[in-house]
Amino acid sequence: MTGRLRLAIAVLTFRRPAEIAACIAAIADHVARTWVDAGGTVVIPSILVVDNDDRASARSVVEQTASDCPVPVRYLVEPRPGIAAARNRALDGAVDSDLLVFIDDDERPTEDWLAPLVETWALTRAAAVMGRVVSVFASPLDPWIAAGEFFRRRRMPTGTEIAVGAAGNLLLDLAQVRRLGVRFDERLALGAGEDSLFTSQLVRAGGRMVWCDESVATDQVPAERMTRQWVLQRARSHGSTQTVVAVLLARSPLRERAIRAQATVGGTVRVLAGGARFMAGRLVGSPRHQARGLRTLHRGLGIAAAAVGVVVQEYARPRHELASETVHG
Repeated sequence: MTGRLRLAIAVLTFRRPAEIAACIAAIADHVARTWVDAGGTVVIPSILVVDNDDRASARSVVEQTASDCPVPVRYLVEPRPGIAAARNRALDGAVDSDLLVFIDDDERPTEDWLAPLVETWALTRAAAVMGRVVSVFASPLDPWIAAGEFFRRRRMPTGTEIAVGAAGNLLLDLAQVRRLGVRFDERLALGAGEDSLFTSQLVRAGGRMVWCDESVATDQVPAERMTRQWVLQRARSHGSTQTVVAVLLARSPLRERAIRAQATVGGTVRVLAGGARFMAGRLVGSPRHQARGLRTLHRGLGIAAAAVGVVVQEYARPRHELASETVHG
């Protein structure tokens, strides 16, 4: 195979100037030093920044960083609040690209990031390829968090087919995505789970998604995300997302009611089981059982609450900001 493969690297941002500047610089440095083998095809990379702030607050820092960048950088503004809307703006902005790779603005590429993703795609021709994300911490972990292993993520052999994925390190074959008619669901608004829903719909529509264990991006975890409060809030959010995604994937009102009923029961069971594990951990002095029991309890709360319509808005913004964005959007 010979020819040209146009690859856009999409980074979404919202009022995090230091993070987006560092991310662009890291990606540019990585791309400049990385040889990507796509079966004899010349890979032409570019960076696509989507600012989800209707005030375009990232424009100046992006333009300043891009001035020293060895690859083209495009800056787009998506005024509608919500990560799903921003991801769709990236899909639309990459209209001239063959592949789109998502990486978060608080993530950084490692030495083995982009090449393995593209090479796995070239070998499998999957509609999506998901790589690993490894956490890097700003300070030593709280022993409670360390005992619970809350930042540990899954691994599996490269080429393993998966049914759902996250967008922190995700490659999309845009021709297949467009042919299958899959987009990010903006009904999620400021909630999370847009990537879980998108990848589930992509697979359900007939697209294949595979794992790439060699591709690694690092997640830069700040001190404010290394607290018990944040871990438990994230557990409730993930539980909420689990129910919301299942409901949106339901193919009939009857199926939706069944899913809500199952989530109510399942969430309640998790609350009880998590509480019991926490108490058992207290009795035997096990930090791991205490931590994981409490997280299970909070995840159950999120699952059950979403079943009756109480959804965690993980990316919620102050009301006055939403009102301003509605006017300007």
